[in-house]
Amino acid sequence: MSESKLAGQFFDAAIGLLQRVRDEEGGRIAEAGTAVAAAVAAGNRLFAFGAGHSSLPAQDVVYRAGGLALMNFLAVPGTAGVDVMPATLGSALERVDGLAGAVLDSSPATSGDVLVVISLSGRNALPVEMALNARALGLTVIGVTSVAYARETRSRHVSGTFLKDHCDIVLDSKIAVGDAELSIDGIAAPFAPASTVVTAAIMQAVMAAAAGELAARGIEPPLLRSGNVDGGHEWNGRVMQEYGDRIFFRH
Repeated sequence: MSESKLAGQFFDAAIGLLQRVRDEEGGRIAEAGTAVAAAVAAGNRLFAFGAGHSSLPAQDVVYRAGGLALMNFLAVPGTAGVDVMPATLGSALERVDGLAGAVLDSSPATSGDVLVVISLSGRNALPVEMALNARALGLTVIGVTSVAYARETRSRHVSGTFLKDHCDIVLDSKIAVGDAELSIDGIAAPFAPASTVVTAAIMQAVMAAAAGELAARGIEPPLLRSGNVDGGHEWNGRVMQEYGDRIFFRH
């Protein structure tokens, strides 16, 4: 099979997943957007968390052009990227009991805030406890996960539960267990993961829904502009000043 045909098949698979999420999760995405908008309108804060490659869609909505300035990345040291050495340490930390609670207790997150927890499998201790503890603190928790893992795998948390069991709103990415869209004869392992593409799109869809909801309430959404367009830095400076007490990714 030609390389170009495989590349095309991946695009087809990703497009199919995006269309399925749009059609099947649209109502819940709108609900998540309303929850985000309500927190902004009430003076609360926004946080996003993900470990390993699930951190990428979380980071994609933090401090970016066209995004809500109030979205903060809730970082767990050692879990947010492949720059950790060895890279396998991040996977190991996802299974450590008690880590999520320690991070939340030392974070600025508090009752009334919104936390988006992203975990493809939703089975490890870190995302499960992050959602469980956040709800106990009074946060609204939005989970972005593949519900298929809860049907086809076993939880690694002592409770036997998954991320989806501790969320106010669950957004299903529809990714199949294993996160690999292609397989062919001659290549032993399946390949071409689409979870980052789909989950990042879900996150941006939620942010878009939130911006629309804020506008409908007569509130100017605190959006950032690109620093690479004329006037962008000045615009962002004003937003940062107005909402500085709810933005934690800067000193």
